[in-house]
Formats: sequence, C-alpha cells, structure tokens
Amino acid sequence: MSTATATATATAAIARSAGQAFGLEPIQLDDPRPHEVLVELEAVGICHTDLSGRAGHTPFPLPGVLGHEGVGTVAAVGDAVTTTTRGERVLLSFDSCGACPACRELSPVQCVHWQALNLFGGRRLDGSPVLWDDAGRSLHGKFFGQSSFATLALASDRNVVPVPRGLPAEALAPLGCGVQTGAGAVLNVLRPEPGHTLVVFGADGVGLAAVMAARLTPATRIIAVDLHPARLELARELGATDVVDASEQDAVAAVEELTDGHGADRALEAGGVVAALRKAVTVLAVGGVLGVAGAPPRGTEVGIDVPQLLERGPRIVGINQGASVPQRFLPALVELFRGGRLPVDKLVRRYPFDEIERAAEDALAGEVVQPVLVMRG
Repeated sequence: MSTATATATATAAIARSAGQAFGLEPIQLDDPRPHEVLVELEAVGICHTDLSGRAGHTPFPLPGVLGHEGVGTVAAVGDAVTTTTRGERVLLSFDSCGACPACRELSPVQCVHWQALNLFGGRRLDGSPVLWDDAGRSLHGKFFGQSSFATLALASDRNVVPVPRGLPAEALAPLGCGVQTGAGAVLNVLRPEPGHTLVVFGADGVGLAAVMAARLTPATRIIAVDLHPARLELARELGATDVVDASEQDAVAAVEELTDGHGADRALEAGGVVAALRKAVTVLAVGGVLGVAGAPPRGTEVGIDVPQLLERGPRIVGINQGASVPQRFLPALVELFRGGRLPVDKLVRRYPFDEIERAAEDALAGEVVQPVLVMRG
C-alpha cells in the first residue's frame, strides 16, 4: 500500500469494486511532474466505457476513479509543459507517450503504451500512483490519462487541448471521446464519397456523432439503425435521411430495400452489439467498408461468412477514438459546434456531479444519449 504525499485535494466518484455504485469521497492527488497538468473540472461526460470499466468488462483496475470526457481550467503545470498554461481552458482526451514510432508518425491511437496509459495501468508508466483516498490508500487513476470523475484531474501535456471560453462546458465535454470517436470514424476513416450510402448501427452518442459528421460529407443516404424510436427521431433531426427501427424491422432487409439491393458503401457499428456487427457486415455493398467503433467486453467474437468475404471483398476496420490526433481534430470539432454544424448540445442532458449514480442508471436504461456531470451550478 502506498501512502499519500500529495498536497491537492478534491472530491471524486470512486468505483470501489465491479458493479458497485459510485461513491463521492475526498481524494488526494500527486503534484504535477514535469510533463503533467492539474485541471479543475467544469464538467465531464459519462461514456459507455466508463460504465463498462465499473462493471469489470473494460480492463481498468479497481478501486479507482473513472471518467474520460473532461473539460476544465488548468490549475497547475509541470515545469516542462509548453502546450498549455495555468488558467487556460482545456478539453481532456486520451493519452499517448509522444515518443514511440506511432506517436512520432502522428498516429497516437496506435501508441505502443496506449493500453497502459489509458486502461489497465491505473498509474504512471513507472508504476507510481497519482491518487489516494482520505485514508492515504492509493487508488487507481489515469483512466484515459485523466480520471475526470472528480473535481480535479491530473493529466499529461499530451492529452489536454486548449479550447475557447464562452462555450457551454456540457457541450464541450463529450467531444473528448464519444463525439471524437463517432465523427472521426466518418471523417477520418470511412470518408464517404459522392453518392455513397452510410449505415450507422446504434444511435448512441458515438452513432449520432457519426450521423452529424456524415451530414458534412458527400454521402447522399445516411441510414440510422436502432431499437429506440426516440433516438431514431433524433437521428433524423441530426441528418439521417432514413431510419430503421430494428425492434420492428429486419435491418438487413430494410437496407437492401432502401438501396435497391446495392447495399451500404460504408457502415459503422457504434454500440458494441455483436448481433448488430454481424448485420453490418451483411449489409455491405461489394467493396464496402465497415468501421467497428463499439467496444463489447474483451474476448467477444463474431462469426463471419468467409465465402461472402471472398465474393464481396469488403474491408473491416477497427476504429479507436476516431483515429484522431486530438490536438488537430478537437479544435476542428469545437469550431464546427460553434458554427452550428455539429449540434452536440442536442445529445446532452446535464446532471449535478453528486447525481452521478442517477446519470449512470439513466444511461444504462437508454433514457439519455449523453449524460454530462457539471461540477458547479
């Protein structure tokens, strides 16, 4: 057991064990090291991955502090930080080492240390803890380099991105993961061409961000598939040309009919649902591309019709964090939101930080697309 030597104190929503409710407790944070940044949180989104981590499906060690869609103000910086300054407003996204071949080639999602920095590490790469509870016992932190279910988060200079003041924190927060993932899947990877049909399986935060981004492309047909009529109506409002209620229709047959038998030139599975992934493969047109952005529990497998692969020649691509470089992509998303072209605010429902458990329950029940916790006000 490590004992605390920290000076900064905060309130955090701690997940003590798999499946246990979040509990607000006082914590202590280590001082920033040379390339670290201490951020005072304004708001943080709740993402499926946070709830998967609490349930034990995503490999983050507990007890610990989750949260990875933070936005706030820099409270302190290490002496080697040059990317931000004290008092600047920042978005928090995933972390990367900055030194491996992938990072040097501007592909931080393929960082050789990605898993350790963002998921199962829970500490710095050297093994040192960053968080302690009120009794001085170390907690796992650094979830996606931040652990932002807290009033303070210790991040690195690699996963903070300066953003303008004057924009609502609850709309900015989801950009750091869910919106970046969905929009990036479309704009950075799938890149629909003129006349293409894109099908999005799952009208959750990631899927609806993909729909919004698709509206910015030359795709002429954007089809959203989900089980919730209210989410499908929202998808229409955000740019879907067609919707398929999978509780009442066979999604494969519906896409075939909508495309006159051609199939989907591009498809995205956003919700981590194996049955939807299998349908997404089936609906692809000859030479189509399927992006897989949803994350089911580790070890999940899906059956593939191999002769169909040989006959139709599709490509299946795993997409992590929208294959983005946050320092480039997030400012672009902010500007698209500010210009009214990426209405992220239509996905959001605000909750006070101390109602995190209610927000989590609403998300699991499908009653809210993007819950966002606000620290004050």
